[in-house]
Amino acid sequence: MTTDMRAWREQVRRIADQGYCTVLMPDVPGWQPSPAPTLAVAASITDLRVGTWVYASPVRPAWEIAWEAHSLTQLTEGRFELGIGTGRPGIEDLVRDLGLPPVRTRERLERIRAAVEDLRRLDGPDVRTPVAMAVRGPQARALAAEVADIVTIAMLPADRRDKIERIAREFRDVRDIALALHVSVVGETVAPFMTGPDTVPAELRAADSLAYLSDDPSAAVDELQRRRDETGFTYVVIGSNSADTLAPVVAQLV
Repeated sequence: MTTDMRAWREQVRRIADQGYCTVLMPDVPGWQPSPAPTLAVAASITDLRVGTWVYASPVRPAWEIAWEAHSLTQLTEGRFELGIGTGRPGIEDLVRDLGLPPVRTRERLERIRAAVEDLRRLDGPDVRTPVAMAVRGPQARALAAEVADIVTIAMLPADRRDKIERIAREFRDVRDIALALHVSVVGETVAPFMTGPDTVPAELRAADSLAYLSDDPSAAVDELQRRRDETGFTYVVIGSNSADTLAPVVAQLV
């Protein structure tokens, strides 16, 4: 995201006009303004849903995550989704730079559980803020199966398609849960906040990776329908730098 807020607001309006349903923001200090107030602005100037993708539990207390999430649900009149996870690769460096104590994997997951429990108490019986959880290892997957409404599998460029599809089917076998697909490369365009700097689009395309999607609208529509029918992915996340490219796809799938 750019720090030119006028350009950003124009981009958000254009994304809404193109038929996209949700604007998501990462949780990386220094990359953009803080997610909560920025998402509130996005929701105030469009009818889009908004969400975090994703809050990192090692750098945020559980009560703070819950409070912000519930507040955004109120401010957006129910258009907020809480995305939460244990942190992107390299999160340990950020934790150290912020002067915070190291957080082990078990504690990161405990914070996620506590945040969701606090959020459910704040929401009360008549409100439910959707929780999207980014997962990879078996402990995170088990927790997501308990507490999440939406699950995305944190993919690495080298991950085989059949491995990710197997994990997705395991979730669907447990219960009916929305599966989100994290597409970091569209054609030759790489979303920098969604994957590593050494990602090579040609390699992902050759490997038939789920992190890759063609920039040809017809091919992209066919592939997304295939992924939905075969594996159950119904929620697709792309980088904003590919929004214009895939706008014809959105028009066909809406």
